[in-house]
Amino acid sequence: MTRPAILITRKVFPDVVEHLRQHFDVDHNDADGVLSPAQLIERLQGKVGALTTGSERIDGAVAGACPQLRIVANIAVGYNNFDVPALSAAGVLATNTPDVLTETTADFGFALLMATARRLTESEHFLRAGQWNRWALDMFAGAEVHGSTLGILGMGRIGQAIARRGAHGFGMKVIYHNRSRLDAATEAECKARYVDKATLLREADHLILVLPYSAESHHAIGAAEIAQMKPTATLTNIARGGIVDDAALAAALKERRIAAAGLDVFEGEPKVHPDLLTVPNVVLTPHIASATIQTRRAMAMLAADNVIDYLTTGQPRTPLNADIIGKGARP
Repeated sequence: MTRPAILITRKVFPDVVEHLRQHFDVDHNDADGVLSPAQLIERLQGKVGALTTGSERIDGAVAGACPQLRIVANIAVGYNNFDVPALSAAGVLATNTPDVLTETTADFGFALLMATARRLTESEHFLRAGQWNRWALDMFAGAEVHGSTLGILGMGRIGQAIARRGAHGFGMKVIYHNRSRLDAATEAECKARYVDKATLLREADHLILVLPYSAESHHAIGAAEIAQMKPTATLTNIARGGIVDDAALAAALKERRIAAAGLDVFEGEPKVHPDLLTVPNVVLTPHIASATIQTRRAMAMLAADNVIDYLTTGQPRTPLNADIIGKGARP
């Protein structure tokens, strides 16, 4: 009897592939090249499910061209590569991987914040270039982290984990802005105070972005917002590219209108705005906030389990559009 077939769009861990092969015929793109839209549609023919990453745009056109497709499972907590309303209309379930990457991503976010505040990249480049020939009292003097004001834009699971690190580990005063205010118990646990966005920008010594990308959050931090920040402030983005206007940020960094920035995500990545590569007061990393072996494996395994559970029992673990189950989902 022919088993249902699925596609894994990028290279994943061998044990995840074997886990899926217990249930399906697996087409695995282990060459790991990014599939073009046409290649993606071609590889999805006859497939009932797919494990995807942010590299693949899954929208109504893809769903319409792949009539057997029933589920797309993102190996990420973010899902701005999915057109969820279009997938719902086509009866295709979408899932993501929340929770399993929260603590690892928060660790990295705080590490990037500290590297930015303490000018690690600048000082390492200085040392590697052989320029360190004497010590000076103010050499690469950065911004204080302990006891400073941490501002968080976006206060979901990761934002709360960062707040706990700042408040409990570094004695920081935590302020946040979110689409909706947290309950009092969660605010108390995080030692966080809700403020409006203008106050957040004005008061934060270190502003970190952890909000999801959407049309509404596009360029949530642009020239106007940067102008409201302290000239001594730092900006850290571990959310998604497009939330920050990278061109405006590069100009502000060059002119020292804010002190420094740490960026793990970029508009149009893997391309990086060329002006960001020319300013010294920025720490740049290639979208690796969740990149530990344990966490990335857990993400891939959760995506795999979403596919297995939905296609065998009809009950995925972390659906994004669960309302279509039993109503408008493809049989």
